[in-house]
This record gives sequence, C-alpha cells and structure tokens, in this order.
Amino acid sequence: MLADGGELALLDVREELIFSRGHLLHARSLPLSRLELRIRSLVPRTATRVVLVDDGDGLARRAAGTLARLGYSDIAFLDGGIAAWTAAGCELFSGINVPSKAFGEFVEHADATPNIGAEELEKLLRERANVVVLDSRPFDEYSRMSIPTGIDVPGAELVLRARDLAPSPDTTIVVNCAGRTRSIIGAQSLINAGVPNKVVALRNGTMGWNLAGFTCDSGQTRRAPNPSPDALAWARSAAAGVAERFGVRRIESADVERFRTDPDRTLYVFDVRDPEEYVAGHVAGSVSAPGGQLVQATDQYVGTLCARIVLVDEKEVRALMTGSWLRQMGFRDVFVLAQRGDERGSRPEDVPGLGQRPELAIDPAGLADLVGRGAATIIDLSLSRAYRRGHIPGAWFAIRARLAKALTVVPRRAWLVLTSEDGRLAELAAPELAALTYLPVRYLKGGNAAWQAAGHPLTADDPNMADEPIDVWLRPYERAGEVSEAMVEYLTWETDLPERIARDGTADFAQFRS
Repeated sequence: MLADGGELALLDVREELIFSRGHLLHARSLPLSRLELRIRSLVPRTATRVVLVDDGDGLARRAAGTLARLGYSDIAFLDGGIAAWTAAGCELFSGINVPSKAFGEFVEHADATPNIGAEELEKLLRERANVVVLDSRPFDEYSRMSIPTGIDVPGAELVLRARDLAPSPDTTIVVNCAGRTRSIIGAQSLINAGVPNKVVALRNGTMGWNLAGFTCDSGQTRRAPNPSPDALAWARSAAAGVAERFGVRRIESADVERFRTDPDRTLYVFDVRDPEEYVAGHVAGSVSAPGGQLVQATDQYVGTLCARIVLVDEKEVRALMTGSWLRQMGFRDVFVLAQRGDERGSRPEDVPGLGQRPELAIDPAGLADLVGRGAATIIDLSLSRAYRRGHIPGAWFAIRARLAKALTVVPRRAWLVLTSEDGRLAELAAPELAALTYLPVRYLKGGNAAWQAAGHPLTADDPNMADEPIDVWLRPYERAGEVSEAMVEYLTWETDLPERIARDGTADFAQFRS
C-alpha cells in the first residue's frame, strides 16, 4: 500500500507517548482517546483507504468501530499490530514528527547546508560582528527562549523578510530553531532563494546554545517588520525561481473548486501565512498552517498520503517556498493559490458526535454546588500537560480510552463529572463512562475554560493521577530530571535518522539539482 501510489491514511491509535517509543515511519499519531477531535481535519475524505495500527490490544478494532459510525468506509487494521511489524523485520521509529525531522537531516547532507556552532556565534555576538540572528520558530516558542539579539522570523517568512533585516550582503545571517530541522530548512531556503549574504544554520539551535553553557533570553518580542516594496519584489522573483526548479504549480480559484468536488481525491487547503493574517481574512475552507510549521510537522496536518495540497498566500512567496519543500519530501501534487480571501476569524473544527446527549451536561454553577456538598468526583480528560498546568481542585487525571482503569482508582461519590480543556472531549466520553458505572454521570459544559470563566479557580497543586501520563511526548526542556541529558539524547536521535530512513526504504525524499 505504501508503494502503490494510492491514497492511504495510516493511523496509529495508541497514546502519543506509546507511539513515540516505536511506530511506522508514515504513521500519523491519532490516539483513540481524541480521535473525533482531529479525524475530520486529518482525514477529510470518508472514502479514504485507512489502516489502523495498535499494539494488538484491541484499540484498532475500537477505532474502526468509531470510524465506521462516522461514515468511513474503507477501514483495515494491521494484523498483530506493532509486534507483527517488527517480527516481519520491518523498521520502527521512535520520536514524533519523524518524516519531517528525517527530511531536515536529508537536506543538510544532500545540500551541504553550512552551519555554525554556539561557541563561534557567541564570539561573533560578543565582538559585535556584522551578523543577524533569525529565529525560524513561531512567536510563542521564540518568546519562551531565544538566542540573544535574535529576531523572530517563522520559517516560511524568511525569504519574504530577510532582505530588510540584512540589507547589506556583508551581513552574515544565522538561522536558528530549538534543535536542528527548522534551522536547516530555514537556512537552505535563503540559500535556495539566492540571497547574496553568507547564510548558516545554528548547529543544534537553542539546545546547542544551552549545552555550550550559554543562557537563552526569555520574554523577547523582536519580530520582523512587514516587507518593504523592494524586499517584496525581490522575494517574489526569488521564490518564483525556486518554484520553477522544484515543480510547484500555480492554480486559480476555479481549479480549487474542481478539486473540492473530486470524490476520488483528498484535498488539503492550507493558509501558510502568519496566523494573525489568517484571522484577518482567508480563503473559505482553508486551514491555518504556517509554512515553517507545516514542513516541520507535516504528519500533524496531512493525514492522507498522496493527497492534493493547495497552499494559499496572496504574496505567493511563503506558499512557493513551502511548496518547494513539500515537493522534495515526496508530495507530488502541490499547488499555490495567490489569494487572500474574505472569511474572517478562526475556522471552527468539525467534531462529530457533539450535541447528542445534552441531558448529561452540567454547568459550572451546578458542579460548584456538587463540589461544595462533597457529592462529586471530577475526572479530567485533558492532556496531562494541561492538567498539570491547571485543573479543578480535587479533579483526577484520566485517559478517555482507559476510563475502565480509572474507575478502579478514583473515589466513587454520588456523581461522576467529566471535564476536559474545553469540554468537548468530556462530552464525547460521558456516554462511555455511563456505560461503565451505576453512578450518575455528567460532563462539564465548556470544560475547565468555562469553570475558570465563571470565576472558579484552577490549580496546579495536588495532582491526582488515576492513570499514567502516557498521553503526551514531552520535549526535552519539559522533562523532569536532567534536561541537558534529554537534549543530548534528542539531538543524537535526530542525527541518527538518515541511516534508519535508508533501512526502511519507504521514504520518497527527492534530490533536485539545477
């Protein structure tokens, strides 16, 4: 199936931490616990060929039943799960976003992308050399920790904005991210576009900076300005040349509408501009997917292999550059639509299954009354990362797909009340919990967000864990214990990926040469 050129959604329905310990290269992580929240965006066409993967423990069969109820009609599961794949001599991959991470390493080797170490960069900055540091991550990541003097220029924005930030060809441009991938892709984007400057990637990003004994800034707000007319004209010309080299095609609105009505092909329409631009006005039906993040985590956006992808950007530059990378990753049908659109605001997510059991809802006032009387056990289905950040006092963390296990741990007061970040997951799970217990079950309408908005507190204190936090893979700087060791382990994992990709043999990374 992976080799036949047809559309395929390979979905791993285990929890994310379990997925990260070993999975198929092209598998998309879609835990059964949160399947309805993401399935419509990840696999929008219900006739798509779907293969489900688990540990041979029945999760895939449960997921198949859910998908069938949602209208998906071509469903299979990998017989024997991960163990059978391994027994057949096939390769497994640890980590997350593996295709994109491996592609970054492929690019560095194939294009000999130049890099600079933390010690050398620190010396240049200390000596006030003619150098500018451009951080290719989204603003929230940049503001959390950044290289001193660094300016936030998310990946797809680099070609559009670099000329204004380094107008002299004598200025050295250093591109960084947290680790390696976005540094490499960002630097090579500028090189491919033909900037006259010397361009280098910061080897190992902010992790490498920390490991060298230097301190990152935090709370910085430096952002690239809107491009000047001259910079925009240069960027458009440069990006057009890159698009021609890598075979990225331009289309019109009529072509997009024709794609939308094709029952035999999946279509993704991604707005690759800054999220603020998307909210101000976008093409109807498009999804915000900033270009740098789309390349960095393609598996989180594109659930169906061999689908059509349309990238939207009225300036074209960001879409053309993003498209050039998707083409090299092996996506054949990549198109650019130069349009802004007039639909405003964030696009509401299509979550099937909501609104079917309104009688099970309880509002914050009702829950506060139960809590005040000591009559409720609250079970929080939020991601463990969010639960630890803040939960309703006394609430127990649990995982939806493992509620039966949680019931053996939590105290059984008169009422069981489910909550989650915004209440949607709790609403979906309420009928499932009701089928497992004789106690009355409710879900908190609007979840923890509604509880807090009603003036009630959330707390990070006194966590009650009814299950292990296997629902999230933690980044190196989120892990307890020795952060430096976690960073070294992560960076080693990245650099080891090319050899494993070669052994697997299913990747279709393409080398283009002028």
